[in-house]
Amino acid sequence: VQLQASGGGLVQPGGSLRLSCTATGSIAKIDDMGWYRQAPGKQRELVALITSGGSTNYADSVKGRFTISRDNAENTVNLQMNSPKPEDTAVYYCYADVWAGRGIVIQDDYWGQGTLVTVSS
Repeated sequence: VQLQASGGGLVQPGGSLRLSCTATGSIAKIDDMGWYRQAPGKQRELVALITSGGSTNYADSVKGRFTISRDNAENTVNLQMNSPKPEDTAVYYCYADVWAGRGIVIQDDYWGQGTLVTVSS
């Protein structure tokens, strides 16, 4: 299983940016999908999580500004970042709780390679 993230880059404060991540491989099903981030000198933290049924959970710092969504048919999770702030600057990692395998199906956590988001004027 591989997670491929895209959409990072430079964005101005108050602008918008959309991150996407697609899971590929011998996937039976995906439970939770989400986004974490890690700023320089800080620990990785949860940004947003979405269940297979569409329930969401957000970090307090992004509530009302970021929106997570997913397409179960495409095994894709997205993060719409509106009104980003300089403190949102970080490497963003997508995450998926995946049941995968050929014949024997095993559950495991998978991470994308990380995409840098820089919020600056």
